[in-house]
Amino acid sequence: MGTHVRQCGYAASISNSTIWRWLHEDAIKPWQHRSWIFPRDPQFAVKAGRVLDLYASVWEGVALAADEFVISADEKTSIQARRRCHATYPAQPHMAMKVEHEYKRCGAWAYIAALDVHRGKLFGRCEQKNGILSFDRLVADVMSRAPYATARRVFWIVDNGSAHRGAKAVERLQSRYPNLALVHAPVHASWLNQIEIYFSVLQRKALTPNDFRSLQELKERLLCFQHKYEQLARPFEWKFTRQDLNILLNKIKLSAINIEKQAA
Repeated sequence: MGTHVRQCGYAASISNSTIWRWLHEDAIKPWQHRSWIFPRDPQFAVKAGRVLDLYASVWEGVALAADEFVISADEKTSIQARRRCHATYPAQPHMAMKVEHEYKRCGAWAYIAALDVHRGKLFGRCEQKNGILSFDRLVADVMSRAPYATARRVFWIVDNGSAHRGAKAVERLQSRYPNLALVHAPVHASWLNQIEIYFSVLQRKALTPNDFRSLQELKERLLCFQHKYEQLARPFEWKFTRQDLNILLNKIKLSAINIEKQAA
């Protein structure tokens, strides 16, 4: 392209990289887009603010006591065990690992996990399927152990999945564990749940590439990585605050107004 431009006499000296940069910055690219979800929860700011306060060790304007804890929990569903049709070739000097494209399905796990956001403590279970019973078993794993069993309060941050949705989930869990406080994040706000950060690390470090000969091998990988991560990692340095949330929501509001004006 750069050579053609120079031959046509448009420029005396111009590099191919400069031409590419111009096209990249200025050309219309209708196939490129960004998807987004407008916050439709009327209590989005209130619910998100509660979560952010807990990350800052605050609840309803009061600092958490030493015997109060914050748990972030969710499910990573349908983690498949894919047995490759031909053996994976290990990485070698100047050569990447080679993984066969074709595979056989060996089943899948629902990995249900909880993270103590201030202590870096992890809990996780591999279940045949996701649901109330599976989630309640994870809660029992956590709430039956010290220091949570005798804690003043244990806040559980969850999304609005069917296993822990709404007032029924609050009633069910608090009837069993009076010191448990279920805190729901807003709808479509998984980015507020710190366990999702761990799931991302897990996916990149332990599940890619997906090459497992059986469900048992996959289970061992999940739980062994959990144990290893817990020994080495520290709590996440969460920096997004209530002030940042207010700035973000104002930007979204202004963006929506501008879109409506353009569409009018």
